[in-house]
Amino acid sequence: MSIDGKVVAITGASSGIGEATARLLAERGAAVVVGARRTERLERLTADIREQGGRAVACQIDVTRQADLNRLVERAVADFGRIDVLVGNAGISKISPVADLDVDGWSAMIDVNLRGVLHGLAAALPVFREQGEGHLVTTLSTAGLKIVPTMAIYAGTKNAVRTLLEGLRRESTDGTLRTTSISPGFVGTELASYIDDPLARERIQHAMDAFAIPPTAVASAIAFAIEQPREVEVGDITIRPTVQD
Repeated sequence: MSIDGKVVAITGASSGIGEATARLLAERGAAVVVGARRTERLERLTADIREQGGRAVACQIDVTRQADLNRLVERAVADFGRIDVLVGNAGISKISPVADLDVDGWSAMIDVNLRGVLHGLAAALPVFREQGEGHLVTTLSTAGLKIVPTMAIYAGTKNAVRTLLEGLRRESTDGTLRTTSISPGFVGTELASYIDDPLARERIQHAMDAFAIPPTAVASAIAFAIEQPREVEVGDITIRPTVQD
């Protein structure tokens, strides 16, 4: 059971859960390839990891573009010889009542939360098959487990990925691929900043301020799934504040 020596690519790594995961995995000996749109933050992150003796490279990506995910995986292989894990963490939340008909917001969530994951799968799976092993870890949400008002479309994108991962797992029982879905509750991240609806944004931000768990808690759950022996697959982890209903 070890993370030391693994090569892990992470999307949505410029802040929050992705950043915390990169720092923790690098601290435990993994080589990390961090991807996001905000290059300056990625450069600061990789500089910090290297100063601590870790291995890290940055790759500017937009998960809505297949070519960018291909480049992320290719960067991992070029710099470190392989890719053991792809952590699909990029996500946005454009929540509002369905009746508001925020079609642009719906499309944006589909593009990032669902299509972005599919782009990662398309980039990583051929390499995993060639290597004979690989691990997909994807951040979902408890919003997909308990459907609440204003979150229907957001939850739908997360549950689409949940279904996708389960289908992929059922197609991959030859031992070469592991899949893990991580469903966090309220976490202290920048997710609320993507919400355009002022009432929904205020409600989510209030909950985060009141009882959100830190991103490091989710990073630890991701590390737990990754460090398991090859023959052990941790399929689903739900992690939330103890006071969240």
